[in-house]
Amino acid sequence: MPRLAANLTLLFNEHDFPDRYAAARAQGFRGVECLFPYAWSASDLAARLGDQGLTQVLFNLPAGDWESGERGIACLPGRDDEFRRGLETAVGYAKTLACKRLNCLAGVRPADLDPGRARDTLIANLDWAAAQLAREGIELVVEAINSRVDMPGFLLDTSASALAVMDAVGSDNLRLQYDIYHMQIMEGDILRTLACHLPRIGHIQFADNPGRHEPGTGELNYERIFEALDEMGYDGWVSAEYRPSTTTVASLKSLSRWLGAF
Repeated sequence: MPRLAANLTLLFNEHDFPDRYAAARAQGFRGVECLFPYAWSASDLAARLGDQGLTQVLFNLPAGDWESGERGIACLPGRDDEFRRGLETAVGYAKTLACKRLNCLAGVRPADLDPGRARDTLIANLDWAAAQLAREGIELVVEAINSRVDMPGFLLDTSASALAVMDAVGSDNLRLQYDIYHMQIMEGDILRTLACHLPRIGHIQFADNPGRHEPGTGELNYERIFEALDEMGYDGWVSAEYRPSTTTVASLKSLSRWLGAF
């Protein structure tokens, strides 16, 4: 059975963020992730994790000015110092939260930025970050995000583009974060792609498509996808990163079989 984690940024929004840890545990989750924990005290969040017996499985490196539309700064020339300071902050949180995996959002390429320069900047930042995190025993993952619906202009928008950058970095401490929702939009053929790239995948996220809601609301057969992941021998976390179509608890009915396995 896949080990399901809850993304606390998208799920359990009926509660204030610190209270979402208890809400997730009450529904059977043993792992949690979030986009960014930095607005809260790391020690307070660690206490919530400990109280609920939860594992923090992932969060993102600081990604620039999110409110103004930035979705990562790793591909932006001239932001190297900010990127490195962000990594230092993320490592501090990861140590306190006992989190062993951090995700780097490549960023949206400005229209006036040469694609090659953006890619070279990303490669240099990933190379540096992967080496720094290896010393801390923390894995770095990089994610492909669809550029058709959710993030127009996002630099890495297919598995192939992310893997090519990973090849250029050449680090054993850099793996792919595979988001099924995003890749269904961009390339489809989910089961074949997962099987092909599984040795290089460090983390998986899911939502149905269209709408980015819970399984059963769209076109993806998640019962078969989860079964296939078991058959492939994937033993990592699989995170629910969807927007509930009604309430979070109601949306979890589609996952009750797998949550019940805990």
